[in-house]
Amino acid sequence: MSKQLNRRIFLRGLGGAALAAPFLSSVWERDAKAQTASGGKAFIVMFTHYGCVTNKWFPTKTQGELTAADLQSTSLAALAPYAKKLLMPRGIRSMNEWTSNMKRGQGNDSHTQIVGSFFTCQPVTPNSNDPFSFNQATKFNAKPVGPSLDHVMAQQLSPQGTPLLIATAGQNDNSQSAISYSAAETIFRGLNASQAFSSLTGLFQTGQPMNPDTYAALRGKSILDLVKDDLQTLERFDMSQADKRKLAAWKELLNQTGTVVASAQCSEELGAMLGATSANASKASSGGLGVDVLTTKVSGDLDGADISSAIAALAAACNANPVIFLKYPGNYNFKGLGITMESHSLSHRLDNAGMTGSCLPNALEWLVKVDTYYAQKFAKLVGMLDSIPQGNGQTVLDTSVAIWFNEMSDGNAHNLNNAPIIQAGSGGGYFKTGQIINVDPSSTPTNGNSESQCANGTGQVNGINQGTGTDPKVGNAPINKYFCNIMNAMGVKAGADGFPAKGGSAEVTKFGYSDKTEEFIGGKGAVAGASIKNPGGFTELKA
Repeated sequence: MSKQLNRRIFLRGLGGAALAAPFLSSVWERDAKAQTASGGKAFIVMFTHYGCVTNKWFPTKTQGELTAADLQSTSLAALAPYAKKLLMPRGIRSMNEWTSNMKRGQGNDSHTQIVGSFFTCQPVTPNSNDPFSFNQATKFNAKPVGPSLDHVMAQQLSPQGTPLLIATAGQNDNSQSAISYSAAETIFRGLNASQAFSSLTGLFQTGQPMNPDTYAALRGKSILDLVKDDLQTLERFDMSQADKRKLAAWKELLNQTGTVVASAQCSEELGAMLGATSANASKASSGGLGVDVLTTKVSGDLDGADISSAIAALAAACNANPVIFLKYPGNYNFKGLGITMESHSLSHRLDNAGMTGSCLPNALEWLVKVDTYYAQKFAKLVGMLDSIPQGNGQTVLDTSVAIWFNEMSDGNAHNLNNAPIIQAGSGGGYFKTGQIINVDPSSTPTNGNSESQCANGTGQVNGINQGTGTDPKVGNAPINKYFCNIMNAMGVKAGADGFPAKGGSAEVTKFGYSDKTEEFIGGKGAVAGASIKNPGGFTELKA
């Protein structure tokens, strides 16, 4: 007498779900559709100030497959293990560059107009046409005339219509540092780690402990180990050749991937695994004056910055908010890295925030140390996202888009072309990964000239002539197009005009005031015909 399949085998949590999948195709398809309808994607930004030492940041390779070896000799070495899941778009320029001769942007404070325009792609107001003016009303207090990308996306994607902005050091932003604007001239304040964690705790499934199999898989135990007994039992049943082939194919798939096929539960156990706990969040928010809360160890190998990343990863896994920004502070002193100069002055290679003077000894060495630290923090975030199962053999990283943006390219030159951008995750297959892709066909990418001043710790600094930057003819593809890619990958819709609009049904093809930094000169309306000249995203980046 033939044996009958015991339904209990299919109901034992992770193992049962893994085994049931090839047989219960209708259930699997319903689950996949439900996951798609609810989003299941997250856009996570890590934003840092003052640029980088571009010569050390970029790999030598400028186009083609991105390998671990390409990253090993750079300040991005910590990201080498994730090379296949990374995308490095080359040749991008962000908007509203400060120049001493007013050739490429407004004449406000360089940081005020750059950060104000970075995610808005809008000019700032009040406008100044004097790059060296110290008029407080214009130079340091100007704000963009439109909302930032995170709010534009959150209006369509986030439960409350607002993004989750985590200030990694709990700082309160002014217009020289703020990147998030809910509306024209309206700064959106970030939450510290403790506040951000508190906003998530209501999502936990209290009284519903994580399935033991799921927890074991999250801790690194393979699925085959978890379901070995069930597999052996199933293989003893009498079944059709078709079912035998299905079982064999599923077993081989499990053997090849070894990954979890069921989504992780949003629970305190998951938070604890990541390091996102109330106690850790509280510690990461308690840094006082003179305390380097970012690099101070909070739990195990996790420092204060990692705790903010853990909270971001938990928010993504819980689908609490699909638009998450992690903002690192400006004017920060990384004492934990052995650096005695705050990061703004350090980016100028000086012991002050001026633009000319004698080189600060060890300036470049310290700048590379900061760049390396940031890369390690991004790698930690990427690793967390990649450790959380999202379903169908994918992780939260696979279905999401996580991007590290720098305020500018070289911190001394304040240039915005040749932008250092690194992305992890394909957004559920929208983006290519494992690639370096030059999106500016008019020029070949360069690693820049960051080491042209103060290379040996001596000499003179000249930030006015932008000598440490990249030739302005190189790397000028507008960042607006990349933002269009991101919005389309996440499911944001546009109106008939191509601009993102709540209730729209079209693909996003336009974002911002203009996609030419020269059209920001003089502020809004000063340059006739300022507009998006090159609509649509970068087709080169799409899978």
